Amino acid sequence: MSVYRLKCAVQSYAWGKIGIKSKVAQFAQDVEDFRAESDKPYAELWMGTHPNGPSVLAEQPTTYLKDIIKSNPEVLTSEIAKLYDDLPFLFKVLSVNKALSIQAHPNKKLGKELFEKFPKIYKDPNHKPEMAIAITRFEALCGFRPLGEIVAFLSEYPEFRELVGNEISSHFTQTVTGKENSNDEEKILSNKNALRKLFAAVMTADANEVTSQVERLVLRLRSSDFSMGSVQELLVRLNDQFPGDVGIFCVLMLNHVILEPGQAIFLGANEPHAYLSGDCVECMAASDNVVRAGLTPKFKDVTVLLDMLTYRYGSAESQILNPIPYDNSKSSFLYNPPIEEFAVLLTRLDEQNKKEMCEGIAGPSIIIVTEGKGNLLVNDRSERLGPGSVFFVGANVSYVVELTEDCEGLDLYRAFCSLNQG
Repeated sequence: MSVYRLKCAVQSYAWGKIGIKSKVAQFAQDVEDFRAESDKPYAELWMGTHPNGPSVLAEQPTTYLKDIIKSNPEVLTSEIAKLYDDLPFLFKVLSVNKALSIQAHPNKKLGKELFEKFPKIYKDPNHKPEMAIAITRFEALCGFRPLGEIVAFLSEYPEFRELVGNEISSHFTQTVTGKENSNDEEKILSNKNALRKLFAAVMTADANEVTSQVERLVLRLRSSDFSMGSVQELLVRLNDQFPGDVGIFCVLMLNHVILEPGQAIFLGANEPHAYLSGDCVECMAASDNVVRAGLTPKFKDVTVLLDMLTYRYGSAESQILNPIPYDNSKSSFLYNPPIEEFAVLLTRLDEQNKKEMCEGIAGPSIIIVTEGKGNLLVNDRSERLGPGSVFFVGANVSYVVELTEDCEGLDLYRAFCSLNQG
């Protein structure tokens, strides 16, 4: 057998949504022995083999998915088993009530170096590219803003300018003005160097000065009118969550991205980001390495973060990854980031398309239903599907997904690895 219903690990972090309001808690209820506590935050559902939250078989909860894969490497394919010796991705659901830290993830080279030097902080040597796909309205900071926007904010927000100082502020403005959209490599490098200097001035500013400037900024904004979803509203909201934190000024340097359900962002190595609110499915390489620098009580590694970033800049829209139709299907859409460890398929059934034949893929898959009810048909076997149903599907296994008669739609996400997927 190469299809298994999974019971998945639930992670309770302070930033998670509370009780049954959390999609994580809602989905975890697919397994009968889970009961959500009304005052507990439910932040992440982990689907995979990562040792910090390994999945087990729903019908045999003492059997780990990792053990199934180890004893049956053909469920990965021999090529993937040889290359990774395990499931090469970790699939998650996130329910975000409070901002996550300003962070970036290392590439393979840096991941190895950090693991060797600081194994208690960075607990594996892998890189961690990741992709988030919104299942409710989802909000994030992602990548550096267009340079012209940052110049405008240095003028609009005197607290920002005073924090970095007139010399660095003026140098940044003079360096990038008129060259914000240049394609010349020397000018791009000059822009990036100026951006790095400005960002470093923010992130290494004296803590007391940061607190003072944040207090001045928020006091001024509270006395003015601003709309929900605006930069001003976000600055005030983040201060309510992390009073006086340096990460609040990152709002003025990083893109504020709002995803509607079905939209995605891909976060490659060494790109700054922070999730702010909403629910998403997230797929990543099988690592838990995070370099943090703000909006967190956890360990901050500002020096490493400043050195690792690419300092690419561009619009919020340029950060969004839209799916493409998959294999001539009317119901399935592919999110295909530029890496080999994973891609994600969304299969969306409705009253016009009530059934989808899902061909086998030359690699392992994990599927989760996020909305609706249906059935999963594999050979002569039928499994019920509902919100939170999670299955591991081995390599080259075909299956059919169909709506139940009393349901108008079903959304199913399939994370997979196939070495020739792109």
